[in-house]
Amino acid sequence: MSGEATIRQLDRDTRPKRVIDIRSRDSFALGSYPGAENIPLEEFDAEAFAAASPGVPVYLMCQRGVQSQDLADELQALGCEAYSVQGGYISYLRDRLFAQTEDPELAAERRQKAERSIIKKFRKQLWSPFTRALGEYQLIEDGDKIAVCISGGKDSMLMAKLFQELLRHGKQNFQAVFLVMDPGYNELNWRAVTENARLLGVPIQTFRTEIFDTVAQAGGSPCYLCARMRRGYLYSQAKELGCNKIALGHHYDDVIETILMGMLYGGQIQTMMPKLHSTNFPGMELIRPLYLVREADIIRWRDYNDLHFIQCACRLTESCASCGGTEQGSKRAQVKQLIRHIAAQDPVVEKNIFRSVENVNLNTVIAYKKDGVKHHFLDAYDGAEHKTTEV
Repeated sequence: MSGEATIRQLDRDTRPKRVIDIRSRDSFALGSYPGAENIPLEEFDAEAFAAASPGVPVYLMCQRGVQSQDLADELQALGCEAYSVQGGYISYLRDRLFAQTEDPELAAERRQKAERSIIKKFRKQLWSPFTRALGEYQLIEDGDKIAVCISGGKDSMLMAKLFQELLRHGKQNFQAVFLVMDPGYNELNWRAVTENARLLGVPIQTFRTEIFDTVAQAGGSPCYLCARMRRGYLYSQAKELGCNKIALGHHYDDVIETILMGMLYGGQIQTMMPKLHSTNFPGMELIRPLYLVREADIIRWRDYNDLHFIQCACRLTESCASCGGTEQGSKRAQVKQLIRHIAAQDPVVEKNIFRSVENVNLNTVIAYKKDGVKHHFLDAYDGAEHKTTEV
């Protein structure tokens, strides 16, 4: 009995079977084989599993098909019909990303389904919070030309489709350019971005930089420098195209994670603003139209339409789309897990974190900064204008 199976062999096996994804829970949450169960490798008890699955074929999937092979051998020794999926999640990702645009008629049907689902099935979860954010934070004004920046992930691709729907069914007082920067993606990631844009009917404009190579040579922690350079290039390219705004795909969950990260790791209270004036590119603004959209709803839209986007295309860390990485071990991943754990016990916590920066009472804080100037409560403590209610 062979201990390996290809994705196609797994697809063709019509028997009752179990597909077990042994990657981390965060990796699994971002995408896996349909119907797969998640048992992280460090939690996998081979003997107990074999005893609980007599006579059932088992397919094991890790990131690249290495760890799953060792586990398949162990299960086979315990009498299981166990297979390691060759190439792991990366093989599955390649297969699905590039198969989805092969048939033009099927691709057109899938595009229409994805568009309809935004307005109908996910209207309350996606369309409504998107348009509410546009109005509440005044993100679009008459005559705007907006560079909708697409990284290739689920968030920015959905944002692009929302803008298309807005132009089709809503406001038509602005223009949109769908801008994609290649900072040095590997071939798989770059093809994934362009193929998904073609599948979803997004007319992208692309340009290339050497950010990944530059950051790799700089040494040290690459993330901050990479983010600054990427944003600078996006502003510059957007300005050349006559745009006055760039739109980024940060969502509600990014906002609450940023708030908590600032307190826990930065010793400060701050948020990810819904819009900002650029300091280095006069006349340019950054807007975040997904500000009120929940990540879980983006994932539901993606999975409902059987779409497969890159997860993270960074070449400099283990968080790469081609291996299914998810920034595991990063501070943001830790905060995401913390919020998920607390919210499971009390769902209102997420909303309270979001609202906390809207309800700051300056009479009850020790100090704050405004335009770079620090103000301390003692500055006006004895003044008539500063009366604090006892807490």
